[in-house]
Amino acid sequence: MSKINLSVLDQSQIRRGSNAAEALLESGKLAQLAEQLDYVRFWVSEHHNFKLVAGTAPEVLIPYLASLTKKLRIGSGGIMLPNHSTLKMAENFGILSTLFPGRIDLGIGRAPGGDRLSAYLLNPSNTFSEADFLQQLKDIQAFLSGSQEDGSVMEKVQAYPQPEILPEYWLLTSSGGSAQFAAHLGMGLSFAHFINPNGGDETAEFYRHNFKPSEYLTEPKVNVGIFGFCSEDEEKVRDWITDFQFRMLFIEMGGQGEFPSLEQIKKMSFTLQQQARMVYNKGRFIAGTPDQMKAELNKLSEKYETDEIMIATPAESWEDRKKSYELFKSVV
Repeated sequence: MSKINLSVLDQSQIRRGSNAAEALLESGKLAQLAEQLDYVRFWVSEHHNFKLVAGTAPEVLIPYLASLTKKLRIGSGGIMLPNHSTLKMAENFGILSTLFPGRIDLGIGRAPGGDRLSAYLLNPSNTFSEADFLQQLKDIQAFLSGSQEDGSVMEKVQAYPQPEILPEYWLLTSSGGSAQFAAHLGMGLSFAHFINPNGGDETAEFYRHNFKPSEYLTEPKVNVGIFGFCSEDEEKVRDWITDFQFRMLFIEMGGQGEFPSLEQIKKMSFTLQQQARMVYNKGRFIAGTPDQMKAELNKLSEKYETDEIMIATPAESWEDRKKSYELFKSVV
């Protein structure tokens, strides 16, 4: 592969002893750092009903981050479109693309971003059907481009403002199901390796083979997202892995109660089922020294045949998080 480009996926995770306000302010600091380091893009996620994550509304967080930066692409990773009115999301991203032309990415996902009850409360008409999602994808592109196709609702209803420069369209997938939609509609594809470490290369190949050029994208475009941590201190790497492995278990167990300290986690015993899950979760992140991370990034790039990798780095220290992103950038 050619030179690897790096991007940031930020979930505004709340550290121990911190709060949502501090997490969101840190997202702003991280966006500014990413711009200084020449990262390509900065995406924020949509999560619901989980107290350790402050990122619930990308459409609200994106303008804050864009106002703090000048050239960095800012976007959603992603908007969980079935949770929302398509017209309203088109208006939101029409405004964003008008305010920050050429800098906005509209990354779209189909997952609930949480549990089914939360998804129902966000949008009681959500059927969770593929056909409805495909129609939403077609509609949001039509609304944003100002289409007035005969027989469509756009003959009577338009989304304003209609931006001069449209956002970049990306479809997010972890199972591979949305790859067919991305290929059919001529959108970029982002594979969430940090959710599912298996089958992503086959999904990317399917997408490329079936890609149909669109007015938005003439060639297939793939990026891959992964959790990652880089440090020159091997003890910090080991501690991060221990802490992060438990964080993933904690999320999978429903995230109830207080999040324990690292010292408490080190003293814990885990069931065979939890140990098996931790073995599986090793595939969802990369962590190590700069030389090790250079090799891991190259492996990911070759596996997915992409020159863009998105890194999500939760950490209990801002300095460790900052240093990790600096080190990742230094090795590509």
